[in-house]
Amino acid sequence: MTARLIDGRKVASDIRENLKKEIIKLKSKGTNPCLAVLFDATYPPSKKYVDIKRTACDEAGIDILIHAVQKKEKEKSLIKFIERLNKDPVVNGILLQFPFRKNFNQKKIEEHIAPEKDIDACGLYALSKLFLNKPLFLPCTPYGVIKMLDAYRISLSGKRAVVIERSNTGRTLAHLLLRKNAVVILCEVSTPNLKEECLKADILCVDVGKPGMITADMVKKGAVVIDLGMNVTPRGKVKGDVDFDSVKERASYITPVPGGAGPMTVAMILHNTVLAAKRPAKNNT
Repeated sequence: MTARLIDGRKVASDIRENLKKEIIKLKSKGTNPCLAVLFDATYPPSKKYVDIKRTACDEAGIDILIHAVQKKEKEKSLIKFIERLNKDPVVNGILLQFPFRKNFNQKKIEEHIAPEKDIDACGLYALSKLFLNKPLFLPCTPYGVIKMLDAYRISLSGKRAVVIERSNTGRTLAHLLLRKNAVVILCEVSTPNLKEECLKADILCVDVGKPGMITADMVKKGAVVIDLGMNVTPRGKVKGDVDFDSVKERASYITPVPGGAGPMTVAMILHNTVLAAKRPAKNNT
């Protein structure tokens, strides 16, 4: 058995095409969706990811403001810039392209984004609203995973979903899976008997930052495997956390890297930016 490929590019393309129509309608009413993206210019791979978002925004008709944090810029200056964006009526969404340099406090920076512009739901307020099932926005990468599963009509109700995580992405994905009535097991790389937990999973989601960590002997036959890993090799190649070539012979469905979760994350960034743009217009009617 060879797994069916979950084509994130195709699902994302469909979402973006629908968004284009919505954006045209918004612009006809005087609303121009605008996204601000901030990234650390001292980390070269970030520019590549920001360029992908720039192209996606341009194609969809979303205005984009990009701020490259230079080597001499201080954390305090970055926070002041975010606060200006919070007050700017033109900007609907603010996105931080991580990582930032080690002497920047990521959580502190996140907390300065206004909740109504926190389109990736990374701040404490956004996360608390999410876990109370009253979110302003759903986090883009987990939301993209759910959209992919929906697009392929993969049922989650009653299924055992194992999420191996290292950050809020995995934890928020676990919450969204619970909302779909899955039985969710949250693990880390250091979890005892991790292999045994993986082998019980109907849905296996991996976000650990270790290329090829999940091998075929860790995957239940017929499982759905979602790879959230984005590891850049010294030669600039992107690899996932799953050993794709071996695992595809065990799984029923599998996401590739690149071409799986990545395009979906970008699509949901656009979706949430449009959602943010619509809210002020709705309040004014």
